[in-house]
Amino acid sequence: MSDWITAARAALGAARDYAQSVRQAVAAVVAPAGVPDAGLVNRDQHRVHGYAWVAASIAALEATADWAARAERAGRFGPAEELALRIGFGEYLAQIAYGLPMSAHEVVRAASFGTEAEARALAADPAAARFLADGSTPETRGRLAALLADGVRPCEALGDEELDLVRDQMRAFTQDAITPYAHAWHLADALIPNAVIAAMAELGVFGVCIPEEHGGLGLGKLAMAVVSEELSRGWICAGSLGTRSEIAGELIAENGTPEQKARWLPRIADGSCLPTAVFTEPDTGSDLAAVRTRAERQGDGSWRVTGAKTWITHAARADLMTMLVRTDPGQPGYAGLSMLLAEKTRGNDAVPFPDAGIEGSEIAVLGYRGMKEYALGLDGFAVAADGLLGAREGQGFKQLMRTFEGARIQTAARAVGVAWNAFDLALDYALGRKQFGEALAAFPRVADKLALMAVETVMARELTYAAARAKDLGNRCDIEAGMAKLLAARAAWGAADSAVQIHGGNGYALEFPISRVLCDARILNIFEGAAEIQAQVIGRGLLSAQPSA
Repeated sequence: MSDWITAARAALGAARDYAQSVRQAVAAVVAPAGVPDAGLVNRDQHRVHGYAWVAASIAALEATADWAARAERAGRFGPAEELALRIGFGEYLAQIAYGLPMSAHEVVRAASFGTEAEARALAADPAAARFLADGSTPETRGRLAALLADGVRPCEALGDEELDLVRDQMRAFTQDAITPYAHAWHLADALIPNAVIAAMAELGVFGVCIPEEHGGLGLGKLAMAVVSEELSRGWICAGSLGTRSEIAGELIAENGTPEQKARWLPRIADGSCLPTAVFTEPDTGSDLAAVRTRAERQGDGSWRVTGAKTWITHAARADLMTMLVRTDPGQPGYAGLSMLLAEKTRGNDAVPFPDAGIEGSEIAVLGYRGMKEYALGLDGFAVAADGLLGAREGQGFKQLMRTFEGARIQTAARAVGVAWNAFDLALDYALGRKQFGEALAAFPRVADKLALMAVETVMARELTYAAARAKDLGNRCDIEAGMAKLLAARAAWGAADSAVQIHGGNGYALEFPISRVLCDARILNIFEGAAEIQAQVIGRGLLSAQPSA
């Protein structure tokens, strides 16, 4: 085994010990009785969220070490892989020990936890110290940047011939049908063309995780992550188009009646039914327990829905709404919520919402266009009697919660794709643009950015894949999925920001695609659970779990 992989394993042991000391310190403040106290967790969010970031960073190191070991077993651990491992461990261990950015302005340090001595011990550990001294240096970053400029990329093989084929197929499709046109669609604020959607359906994009008996591919979340990543590398909206099908497909496959599965799943899988998720309300945000949209059962068993929903993606062109509503106003919080499968007529530019009882107004957005966002007003909108998911009232929130893991894994994969998109544009520009007689890529600060963009994207990718593998094994992975989403969103934004900087003034010009990627990257830290929500869930979940022996 490479001595750098051996060193990575050893450094991970020291990092885990440090994380345990952080956990104990945070638990002493917010879980004095052994269980996190909600009020104390909210009061000490900096500590709790900081612990989540420490844990997520170590999880990324674990996934990266596993990636390096797999690459070595496959005979693919070459100079690029070694440099990515060294730089990644050097950067993240330094952040954990000395200061970890939770945002551009918020840095969590050992002093936040009272673990300064333990942080010094981590930095002094021989394996960790080796990475801190010789991992991420101007020399290693320069060597990796030179390899990247020559077309070398760190290993992306998954060790599964079918999944590698899926990647190749999706990459070829994206390069041909998405990448050349994405920026024009963005600037025109146009919907993804129906012909592209039909082509994606032919490739099986909308049925990746739907069981084969219902017309899908039945491939699992890792395949879904690969598909989302590659499509998003061309345009986030192409990758995101499958998210609604993923959510609806999982909701129905896991909770639907046999009749609901037979009716909807084949149509979702073949793309003839485009679903949309209708959960968020104007005043609730992530607080789904506060959902007020009301669904009342009629004498014939059908439902009438009244209320307001917002940030509904692809609403006009959708055929099916998975809609979270309150069916029992007497039950507070989550208990009174149900999930409806609300069929609607597909709209067009002239008449976006042709059905009675529903109106929509478009929300103008910076990026993430291609499907359009809407605020919906529902006034007696009719839903058929068989539209109650699973024919069970009061289960809506529980049914939805089961989809969060997959949705966040997919969002992390989209973020990885966006980060690669930013890297591709930055490298191409840095190689083609000359200043003072040299290509931009030859300047150390530009080379640093390119190397660090690539390394952090690899780390985010491997953390995302690790969460997907856990999900495919049937394990609960809400914390892992949250970590992947948290870290990948930061990687995407960092890559996009660095890519704009490499472009200089041209990066601020609308005609250059990186301006689109910057806008697209910004949403990743907000939707499917904002970074603060993710950190809260991760920190609280880790503090609630029994510590490992």
